[in-house]
Amino acid sequence: MLECRKKASTFIIIDALDECPKTSGLQTAREKVFQLVEMLVDSQLPNLRICVASRPEVDIRDFLEPLTSLRVSLHDESGQRKDILNFITKVVHTDPKMGKWRKEDKELVIKTLSDKADGM
Repeated sequence: MLECRKKASTFIIIDALDECPKTSGLQTAREKVFQLVEMLVDSQLPNLRICVASRPEVDIRDFLEPLTSLRVSLHDESGQRKDILNFITKVVHTDPKMGKWRKEDKELVIKTLSDKADGM
């Protein structure tokens, strides 16, 4: 990849960075990904495109913001939250096992899951 400066664009997509462990002690998987991304950005390859998808955890946001040229946050999109709510509502109301639940329990599940989804 580093030798392909005049070739077609190369896309690297890193999904769910927030799911990489960040335990203390030795270098974590998350820190290794940070180092890789930083090395790729510093290489300034003109045809390299990097997309990182993650919940906006503080360490991730602090690391990525200085490196980005374009930032898109789905957490700020009301349509995303509405889609999640619609999906959860449909599942709760169409699942045969949940059909026997009390209305209050269904509403609690819908509210809790949609709130905890945090736009994801």
